Amino acid sequence: MANPMRIRATTSSGVTEVKALMSHPMETGMRKDSSGAAVPAHHITTVIAKHNDKVVLTAEWGAAVSQNPFLQFRFSGGAPGDKVAISWTDNKGDSRTDEVVLT
Repeated sequence: MANPMRIRATTSSGVTEVKALMSHPMETGMRKDSSGAAVPAHHITTVIAKHNDKVVLTAEWGAAVSQNPFLQFRFSGGAPGDKVAISWTDNKGDSRTDEVVLT
């Protein structure tokens, strides 16, 4: 299983800001290894962020996103103690979900 996401979420004046660093190789399928063989594609395809189980962001990604992607977004609402969860699924069917409590 991949390393946990590093997520920070803060709320101020009715706006919540979320920053997340995801650990993922994000291989395009175009790169070759040292022996000249193609490295298989392996990248995140879907990202979903939820605030207290309500979807606040959905993103469809492709192979053009860099390794270990960083995501930052804002949404209206949120209060200290609320939960923000971020989930991703990749093209190989792997997935990960991590959550953080708003401060």
